[in-house]
Amino acid sequence: MSKGRAEAAAGAPGILLRYLQEQNRPYSAQDVFGNLQREHGLGKAAVVKALEQLAQQGKIKEKMYGKQKIYFADQDQFEMVRDADLQGLDTKIVALTAKVQSLQQSCRHMEAELKELTSALTTPEMQKEIQELKKECAGYRERLKNIKAATNHVTPEEKEQVYRERQKYCKEWRKRKRMATELSDAILEGYPKSKKQFFEEVGIETDEDYNVKLPDP
Repeated sequence: MSKGRAEAAAGAPGILLRYLQEQNRPYSAQDVFGNLQREHGLGKAAVVKALEQLAQQGKIKEKMYGKQKIYFADQDQFEMVRDADLQGLDTKIVALTAKVQSLQQSCRHMEAELKELTSALTTPEMQKEIQELKKECAGYRERLKNIKAATNHVTPEEKEQVYRERQKYCKEWRKRKRMATELSDAILEGYPKSKKQFFEEVGIETDEDYNVKLPDP
């Protein structure tokens, strides 16, 4: 092993720990190797060894999916967040997604009009109109590009923060739902009436009452 490769391997645990905490999403060893090898010069063996070391030390978590191990940041290190904040961020994501879809639809519409006009090209006036439509379509493409890159509304850092916070909110939601279920099940063991009657008397409202589904992790 060269001196540079040896130094990179020695610093691999710190590099990988920071990377998993910043990204806060699950990765396989192959994913981590592919994402970091060019920037840090890490070999795959060094990446695998560092990930296993971090998992053994309890600094990250690992799970088996089939025959593959998945590594991710320990979620307990992140602060708890409120459901209201999650709903606000989800609303923001939905609004931006709708705007992207609207611009994509507008661009497709303009391209269809341009195609029709091109096929019917006969006069100088049509040539002029086509040029104007091309400019307008180019403007829509630029706006769409900016929205996708989140430069006009949400920076890449803000976007990543939204995803991290969404994971926190989902974790807290799942935790509270589990606690409420365990508590109600314990009460119902000695309760003389049905679960539905118990919920009605106590005033408990469930996700199912409002057709709300907990997002997948």
